[in-house]
Amino acid sequence: MTITLEKAIAITPEPLPTQRMVIPGTWKQFELLRQGFEQSKRVRLAYYEGTIEIIMPGQVHELFKTIIGMIIESYLIDRALEFLPTGSMTQKVEEVAAAEADESYVVGEFKLSIEVTVASGDDSKLQTYKALGVNEVWFWEDGVLEIHHLINGEYDRVESSQIPELSGIDMAVLAKCVLMGETSRVKAIGEFRSAHPLVG
Repeated sequence: MTITLEKAIAITPEPLPTQRMVIPGTWKQFELLRQGFEQSKRVRLAYYEGTIEIIMPGQVHELFKTIIGMIIESYLIDRALEFLPTGSMTQKVEEVAAAEADESYVVGEFKLSIEVTVASGDDSKLQTYKALGVNEVWFWEDGVLEIHHLINGEYDRVESSQIPELSGIDMAVLAKCVLMGETSRVKAIGEFRSAHPLVG
């Protein structure tokens, strides 16, 4: 039996979309949910002030968060800057807040969390990360990258990263390369490196 390209496309399932649910709940209920989903890579959980957020990332969501991570890591590695990739590990302050970022890093003395958002207005997510002491949060939504840096206990919207090791990144170029990475990761990294040449 021969399957043409057209038929193959027709029977290929559409990528699953990201699903998000927000429900009221206690810290104890959050912990029980977290234990129940511990072996699942398809579910991410967050908690803040009696609210539990459940996210099941879709294919496009995972693609974008991975490309952003690849670009950040290539930038740091090219400059021999040490960093700790912490991925989507659970960050938590008992009874107060918890989150599993799409990507997260410790760079120097700073904590960075990256979120590919599925709903506009993530003020509650910023409150969660503030409670967790995350220095900088990047939100990617519909081709736009927003950066929020924690200054004097509040997040300020900034145009570029305030983390010294990442401050040289041109965010407009990064956003362009993330979109490019949807079709070619190799070209995206190549374009980004060309726009951020090593000095000396």
